[in-house]
Amino acid sequence: MSEIIRRDPRAEWIARNRLHPLHAAMQPAQHSWMGPNGLIRKNPHGIGFIGPNGLKRIDRSGAQQGGSAKRTAAAEVQLPLHQVAQPAFYISVVPDMVGGRLSSHDRDLLGLARQLAGQDGAVLAVVFGEHKESAFAMAGVDRLLVLPGSEFDGYAPEQRVQGLRAVDNQFSPRHWLLPDSRTGGGELGRRLAAALGERPATRVWQVKDGQCIGRAGAGLQDLARPAPRLILAAAECAEPVSETRHEALPVELSTSVARSLARIEDLGAVAVDPAAIPMAEAEFIFSGGNGVKDWPLFHQTAAALGATEGASRVAVDDGFMARDRQVGASGIWVTARVYVAVGISGAIQHLQGIGACDKVVAINLDPGCDMIKRADLSVIGDSAEILKALIAAVAAYRNDAKRDAA
Repeated sequence: MSEIIRRDPRAEWIARNRLHPLHAAMQPAQHSWMGPNGLIRKNPHGIGFIGPNGLKRIDRSGAQQGGSAKRTAAAEVQLPLHQVAQPAFYISVVPDMVGGRLSSHDRDLLGLARQLAGQDGAVLAVVFGEHKESAFAMAGVDRLLVLPGSEFDGYAPEQRVQGLRAVDNQFSPRHWLLPDSRTGGGELGRRLAAALGERPATRVWQVKDGQCIGRAGAGLQDLARPAPRLILAAAECAEPVSETRHEALPVELSTSVARSLARIEDLGAVAVDPAAIPMAEAEFIFSGGNGVKDWPLFHQTAAALGATEGASRVAVDDGFMARDRQVGASGIWVTARVYVAVGISGAIQHLQGIGACDKVVAINLDPGCDMIKRADLSVIGDSAEILKALIAAVAAYRNDAKRDAA
């Protein structure tokens, strides 16, 4: 087994949040230990420890570093299970599932559905085709309905509307929630509204007390109206579920989905030059910083991965990248699904610019830099050697795929 210590960002967040119900369980019980000279050492920040002046010390950081004590509660503590045996009603959610996984927008949508469901209702997630997501229970899904079949693959909005109409006939959800996004949810939601004869609320960013508030006037004004049955919500419409886990029980349709006439033929994805994609719209960004010493190798790796290139301000100021490729508060705010930072230490302005990215991968020599702390996956080592190994791995993977296809 690897001896590498792996961080759990969620456990660390719970340990810092004193209002979280699992905060106490994430704190180690040991507050004193034997020092190297045989003296008993006490943690001055331990909960309940009385200092030499008679003052109680309280740790507000949640670190609780107690010598050799290790935080093992992350693997032992489980979130409370929320069960709905007999749902009084359903809140149906149709996530985008880009790449077969829940995006941050999808999780916000499930958080909103959880608020609308309350204690008596159940959140029903409707997913088309095969998926790779294994954390529906942690995202707030009470019932999971997967509509299998190749007819839902690719761009098939008419067939998907047929499937959603079958779901509507069987479950009669109180609300339909779809992401108002460019990745399919916005169009599918409007098509479903026309099929159901509903007037949807679009670009909704808040639902409260039976009222929903959406953006209007080119995003400069807010429009409030009673919450309709079909809601197309924007990103950050609600906090994602984090304090409970749910059953995610599989359910099935009692009837088959009628096949619609295929008036649209999906010819597949169109090849696009990653360099032509605007930074603010890129899904995969490969960004370089001061730690990159071999820029031709950096460009070669980005081309092999099919990623859009980005850079830190230092790399731009040094002339290695164009100004329109600068990521950060002083450059461009990005919302990529995957952001790879090569040789970027993680200045506060840069971290602000990637705050909305789903997954961050850091390649750096310094294991203590801020980018490593922000990253979901960190690779410590020389960037040149890592990039060469990455190019070789991509080439081997594509060769294997060609042999399998042949």
